[in-house]
Amino acid sequence: MSKERAYNFSAGPSMLPLSVLEDVAANLVNYQGCGESVLEMSHRSAEFKAILADAEQNLRDIMNIPDNYKVMFIQGGGTLQFAMVPMNLLRKSGKADYIVTGTWAKKAAKEAEKYGDVKIVASSEESTFTYIPEVKKEDFRPDADYVHITLNNTIYGTHYPYIPDTGDIPLVADMSSCILSEEIDVSKFGLIYAGVQKNIAPSGIAIAIMREDLIGFAKEDVPTYLDYKIHADNGSTYNTPNCFAIYVAGEVFKYIKSIGGVAEMNRRNVEKANKLYDYIDSSALYNCPVRKEDRSLMNVVFVTGDADLDKKFVAEAKQNNMHNLNGHRSIGGMRASIYNAMPAEGVDALIEFMKKFEEENK
Repeated sequence: MSKERAYNFSAGPSMLPLSVLEDVAANLVNYQGCGESVLEMSHRSAEFKAILADAEQNLRDIMNIPDNYKVMFIQGGGTLQFAMVPMNLLRKSGKADYIVTGTWAKKAAKEAEKYGDVKIVASSEESTFTYIPEVKKEDFRPDADYVHITLNNTIYGTHYPYIPDTGDIPLVADMSSCILSEEIDVSKFGLIYAGVQKNIAPSGIAIAIMREDLIGFAKEDVPTYLDYKIHADNGSTYNTPNCFAIYVAGEVFKYIKSIGGVAEMNRRNVEKANKLYDYIDSSALYNCPVRKEDRSLMNVVFVTGDADLDKKFVAEAKQNNMHNLNGHRSIGGMRASIYNAMPAEGVDALIEFMKKFEEENK
């Protein structure tokens, strides 16, 4: 890795594959000899239409997305989806069941409360979100229009070790911080959405993968842009989309395909995370508060038990070219976000620094 580039452990926006950045840079001024940059390109041009079509097809390929699902690139990031989901899916009973496993899950539920009858079926808030609650099909209201989960919890470093069985109730999942990090069966979900700024592209858009039979039920008073049908029917170009983010996303999809797909990416992620967790668990200084079976592959949280020492750790790590290791402002401590683009060498460097810091601060 080039010395002038830091290992960026930010929770997002986060690292992108270096080869993708270099390719994007090489084509930035004159995309593939067309005489224009993608930053300047009309979303109605033949060149961008090809970029968009290729991006969607490559995503379909690496995620094995069934034909009866629409793929949409929508501005507003994951946060806008908190409102779009209830606006579009509260179509029969007006009821939605949420499992609250962290800050973003809690915000999603609060947003949905503006539009319908929301029930918090389970929550781990009483334990500062250090575990994933276990739920069964009988816990959900049989007439709920959908069930919502946040598959990976960026702030608290937890991840669902199972996919809840919701029976015939559509399951909606926010996968913003874990999409493409592991193989998933898309057919188990009615809707998957993800902000792209952690594993896919620069910030500014979300990807929504939605089963076709759930599209087209937004009420008349729902703003046009917030109706999934508008995006599905217009191929993500109802208005001018974030062309550059879609372009970078497409290049990342190609990269994942080239290394062996999501299965290979998951193998690398498991190897990185296991190495870091194993060191933390063996250490006398550091502690990971998350229940072992619920630990995230993407966001590794840890503390020393001394807030001042935590701050010292973050500051000295930055001096050693390891950036953004501070925990979320709401809980403090440290967080190493080791998304898809974090090379194994970055985790190795972090562990070596942690060992040195522990030795010097006994």
